[in-house]
Amino acid sequence: MSLMNRISLIFRSKANKALDRAEDPRETLDYSYQRQLELLNKVRRGVADVATSRKRVELQLNQLEQQATKLSGQAQKAIDVGREDLAREALTRKSGLATQVNDLRAQHAQLQAEEEKLVLAQQRLQAKVEAFRTRKETIKATYSAAEAQTRINEAMSGIGEEMGDVGMAIQRAEDRTAQMQARAGAIDELLASGALEDVTAVGGGDDISRELDALSSVSDVEAELAALKAGKGGAQAIEAPAEGEILAEEQGRERTEGNA
Repeated sequence: MSLMNRISLIFRSKANKALDRAEDPRETLDYSYQRQLELLNKVRRGVADVATSRKRVELQLNQLEQQATKLSGQAQKAIDVGREDLAREALTRKSGLATQVNDLRAQHAQLQAEEEKLVLAQQRLQAKVEAFRTRKETIKATYSAAEAQTRINEAMSGIGEEMGDVGMAIQRAEDRTAQMQARAGAIDELLASGALEDVTAVGGGDDISRELDALSSVSDVEAELAALKAGKGGAQAIEAPAEGEILAEEQGRERTEGNA
């Protein structure tokens, strides 16, 4: 294949695609229907023209027949008055009219037959046009429904893709949430086991310091309870807490030295 032939083929193929995109079957059907209506109107005008010509011939026939009848009457009167020459002239004219009447009758018969053919063709064509119109409207309605369904499917397809993206975003959010929950749980376990120190806890210190503090608090309570049981006086009762405070201070110093 030569270069020019290939270029021509490419242009034709692209032109066909462009025509396919631009063509609307509904517009094509409407145009075809309009052309058929135009043809039907031409046939109707043809029928009307033939009918008019036939009617004109009928009028001429009636006039000639009336003249022939009149000439026959004149011939009879001429015979009655003894004017054979006038009778002969009247009959001669009547004979000439008879030739014209015969010709007009032949034309009338021909026009009438042509009119009947055209009327039959008009009826058949009109039936076809009406059938085409019904089929055209059905095809247009079906095409419009298919076009609407196609647009709906395309829209639904776009929505499906968008919803797919939303679904992926939701899945990522759920995965991230589960990851954060697992991380929080792990931190809680580490804090509970003491493997991870809670720097925000009030008082701070490790578990040993907390236990020593608890023992110191218990010893203070026991000392004060023993003083109350002994029933000492106000001064002794007051000194008892002082001794407890001295003991607490000594234990605090021992803890501080032990930590150092």
